[in-house]
Amino acid sequence: ILISIGPLAIRWYSLAYIAGILLGWRYIVSLTRQKPGMIDEPGIDDPLVWPGAGIRPGGGPGAVAPEDVECMVVVTQNPDGHGLPHTAAIVHGKLRLADKCAAFDISLGCSGFVYALSVVRGFMEANGMRRGLLFTADPYSKVVDTDDRNTAMLFGDGAAVALLTDEPDWRSTKFDFGTRGGAWESLRVRDDGKLFMNGRAVFQFSATEVPKSVERVLAMNELTLDDIDRFVFHQGSKYIVTAIGRRLDIQDRAAFTAGGFGNTVSSSIPIALARDLEPTDRRVLISGFGVGLSWATTVLERTGSD
Repeated sequence: ILISIGPLAIRWYSLAYIAGILLGWRYIVSLTRQKPGMIDEPGIDDPLVWPGAGIRPGGGPGAVAPEDVECMVVVTQNPDGHGLPHTAAIVHGKLRLADKCAAFDISLGCSGFVYALSVVRGFMEANGMRRGLLFTADPYSKVVDTDDRNTAMLFGDGAAVALLTDEPDWRSTKFDFGTRGGAWESLRVRDDGKLFMNGRAVFQFSATEVPKSVERVLAMNELTLDDIDRFVFHQGSKYIVTAIGRRLDIQDRAAFTAGGFGNTVSSSIPIALARDLEPTDRRVLISGFGVGLSWATTVLERTGSD
């Protein structure tokens, strides 16, 4: 699958290949927790490198040589180590990308993927770049309180990578962004390093603001709900996705498909795109929302016949 942002594009081939690997990796981590000493956890706690290996040379549609990658961006709020150096630099080194490749992080959660599409597009266009990598990874296992049933059963670890190129089969339209910073305490890491979530506040925010964002994006692009083949919302929970679908009366085109592995935060949308798109889908609306509290929405349009 190939999705463009402006004159650039996002290839999803590597996501399709790693969907099973992500689930296997999460299972191995669970074994590590259940049986200490069975597996060296630091050796597998590196989800970004797993999908990144998919862009190394050696075959597969959309394969790219490391020396051709001109920028790489990591969306995460749970960086490696203590956050210094930036995670993008660490992944850059492990993938052996060229020194000329720019690398930086974006600190965003559930809305991060959609935000990053716009940010990376602008960066690449301004600097005449042809190929870039956009990673998403938020291993919430680092911060989830296993005694808190409100969050322990909700989140799952996952990672994804998208290859952005100047050979588009899909293109993005205009974006809608927003932040309700006054509600930042609704979803945060406490002083003890554990995740806190006010579920009611997050649900009310998502159920009211996301439908408004969808309507604004459609108006910006002179589209209607009937023009969209599929709605891919952040897979925060089945409850939230269902509520948004009902408010917009699009339940048949807005599925929750992350029941097997949970809320993977910034990776939930790219994973859903890799798993759920059909050849007949011509327009796909994507919307990320959550931590901040924030949201970001756009429409992706297929330009080719494949």
